[in-house]
Amino acid sequence: MSWYCDLAPNHPIHGPYHDLEYGFPQDDEKALFERLCLEIFQAGLSWLIVLKKRSALAAAFDGFDVDRVAGYGEAEIARLMADAGIIRNRRKIEAVIENARRLVVIRSRHGSFAAWIASHHPLTKPDWVKVFKGAFVFMGVEVVNEFLMSIGYLPGTHRESCPVYPRLLALDPPWMRVGAAFYAQ
Repeated sequence: MSWYCDLAPNHPIHGPYHDLEYGFPQDDEKALFERLCLEIFQAGLSWLIVLKKRSALAAAFDGFDVDRVAGYGEAEIARLMADAGIIRNRRKIEAVIENARRLVVIRSRHGSFAAWIASHHPLTKPDWVKVFKGAFVFMGVEVVNEFLMSIGYLPGTHRESCPVYPRLLALDPPWMRVGAAFYAQ
């Protein structure tokens, strides 16, 4: 998505995400869960719509607290479906809740979502998709690809000429440890 390096600079919504988050390594559970959820909500929509609704989604989903979302039931689904500030797609809402429940199990077995992801590294894109499809719901190729790119596990978020690229490299994202050529397989 290196085209993002052309679109995002100085854009009031894309800019901050591009400059401060996209491709940067992440291990905080809430942040990882939020990214996974945002990618689910983005399916079939523009990233701009998702970013515009990001704060409303965070508020609606209790700050993407995995344990709280895992406990949601029909009352919370009804509340979410009535919330005009978010993306009201029942399948996506149910996927977020189910994925929170699955993350609770993953955490109990691996210590954290970040540890679970790290335990599978490195994998090619097709292998990552298989792993995520086996562990979560609503995991299409683009959801998995963009999620892993957004947290530094797959390359391609910034062009080498992008001013963000050197800052990103200084953080030693996981994809760098094996090199971009590995993922071209």
